[in-house]
Amino acid sequence: MRSSVILEHPCFQEKCHGQFGRIHLPVAPKCTIQCAFCDRKYDCVNESRPGVASKIITPKEALERTAQALQKEPRIRVAGIAGPGDPLVNRETFETLFLLRKAYPDLILCTSTNGLMLEESVDELKEAGLDTLTVTVNAASVGTAEKIYLRVAIPGREENSDPKELLEEFLERQQAGLFKSCEKGLTVKVNTVLIPGVNEKEIDAIARMAQSAGAAVMNIMPMIPCGKMSSHRAPTQEELGAARMQAASWMRQFTFCRQCRADACGVI
Repeated sequence: MRSSVILEHPCFQEKCHGQFGRIHLPVAPKCTIQCAFCDRKYDCVNESRPGVASKIITPKEALERTAQALQKEPRIRVAGIAGPGDPLVNRETFETLFLLRKAYPDLILCTSTNGLMLEESVDELKEAGLDTLTVTVNAASVGTAEKIYLRVAIPGREENSDPKELLEEFLERQQAGLFKSCEKGLTVKVNTVLIPGVNEKEIDAIARMAQSAGAAVMNIMPMIPCGKMSSHRAPTQEELGAARMQAASWMRQFTFCRQCRADACGVI
């Protein structure tokens, strides 16, 4: 692991803002889950939120886009794949990572995931040269997960399976993948979307689990009202601050997240 990974990654280290940039490559449209606050059906160029991308590109186009971005902005240090779906259920993610590592051996490679397919993907991610990983963990219990996830599609499981059993397996697989990723030497960030009245009481449990796994940092983000939760209020700054303070007793908090688009590019 290169020592500059944390020092030059603007999504892991707030001191990098204004110094180093990143490019998100939207090569991964498919997703295994449906979050109640997610809506990827529309896009506005002025909108900045996860899951938004104006166009899905191929791995080859991703390599070309990276080359163009580096020529225009040499301060870019990170090439990441953050969707707009879940990168690990899209083969294009792995193809893109292999192409990038071969072409740019010094570039920090990053991706994000909900963790459902993480445990079985870690070894290939390492082989592809991935440096950093973000795992989004929004619930510690099935009861809370039921309020956040509208659908969970687990490969090999029948679509009419008991929803609670699917959610339980999802949380188990998510945790197993997180632990394995840290054990294999990836630098891991845990993202948690704070949803008032839904998961604020589980922030402590999520932070403890992340710390136990060996994650490097935690990022608690405000829920952006959208999708089925478009009428649900976002957390206040006071609520966000309280959640971060509680989680900080377990691990370092990243508080400068801009909740970037899946096709974001440049210096933050």
